[in-house]
Amino acid sequence: MFTKAYVPYGGYYSTPFCRWQGSMQYDNAITLGANTARRWFLEKKIDPTIIDYLYFGTTVAQHHWFYAHQWSGSILTDDKKYVPGLFIHQACSTSTTILNLCALSLEAGAFEVGFGLMSDRCSNGPHTTWADPLGPGGQPDREDWNMDNFGGNPRVPVAMVETAENVSKEVGITKEECDAVVLRRYEQYQTALANDRAFQKRYMYPAQVTVNKKKTKLVEQDEGWTPTTAEGLANLKPVRPGGVHSFGAQTFPADGNCGIIVTTRDRAKELSADPKIEIKIVSYGFARVKPAFMPAAPVPAAEMALSIAGLKITDMKAIKTHNPFAANDLNLAKKMGVDVMKFNNYGSSLIYGHPQGPTAGRGVIEMVEEVVLLGGGYCLFTGCAAGDTAAAIVLKVGS
Repeated sequence: MFTKAYVPYGGYYSTPFCRWQGSMQYDNAITLGANTARRWFLEKKIDPTIIDYLYFGTTVAQHHWFYAHQWSGSILTDDKKYVPGLFIHQACSTSTTILNLCALSLEAGAFEVGFGLMSDRCSNGPHTTWADPLGPGGQPDREDWNMDNFGGNPRVPVAMVETAENVSKEVGITKEECDAVVLRRYEQYQTALANDRAFQKRYMYPAQVTVNKKKTKLVEQDEGWTPTTAEGLANLKPVRPGGVHSFGAQTFPADGNCGIIVTTRDRAKELSADPKIEIKIVSYGFARVKPAFMPAAPVPAAEMALSIAGLKITDMKAIKTHNPFAANDLNLAKKMGVDVMKFNNYGSSLIYGHPQGPTAGRGVIEMVEEVVLLGGGYCLFTGCAAGDTAAAIVLKVGS
């Protein structure tokens, strides 16, 4: 259990998420993420050179990806401080893992202020060639970075949606249940848009993106989510014969970035938008389940994080998940005994998309803001990741 890692209230942001091939498709995720974070720091009147160590989280290769951690740090500080950093790629668990690494370093006294910058662009993924000296005439192997890996990993070449169908069959999930969850998640997302997006404006920060060589624009709202009705969902057929997930019951690839400061308790108060609100990182959990059962992994990860914290799921004031498929939430609800309709308030990746690296970060940020509105308490984020893995984190909001 962690005792020394805190997040300043308001010491975080997330850009809107844009469906791939949308408004964020033209910008390198490294430069867009770092430039967005720098603008955010300066508008918050926080000197970015306070950062002692940077964790840069990204999963889809960009031009000059080799230098991603150093390059993003240089942009953040405008080279006024040479910030050391680490490049982190753990698929959809990238953000939760970065929070864990920050907390571990603070416990060890390695630094005072860490910053997690998570930025991805699923748009225009690279098409790579790999040398194969033993191939016919030395012909190289070819890989489409996104589409080939969405289709399965080298050990278990099963499409992501198949993992959701496997869990659904094992647990006994129906299409009607999936559709009901999607409709509820859509309704929850609409509450974040109410009153001129009052909830989202608590944390969301616009991204300045390229339109063409001479023009940029600000992206201030999520792009690409789909209006949803019970009738519309009922009319959609499952993607796989005999399955339960239609295209309406799964997320879509997206682009976006987010950033989170992790520091000591005293420094968090100094940097906080409200020093009376404390946000403490309590514990972290991880898991890997049997092959091709990815949506099952969030449960053992959550159980590990709760066990380390000495807490029960009933102690949680809010629960958020990364839910690329409806089966993720239904499996968690059935196995952990919670009401599937009462978590993921204000939105989730099922509805607003999935840029991978920053997805969990945005979920954690939304969870914190929800618990602040509820007056404080413990909260749990858990989410799956490629390779049948998952990570979870428990936070405490309030003194």
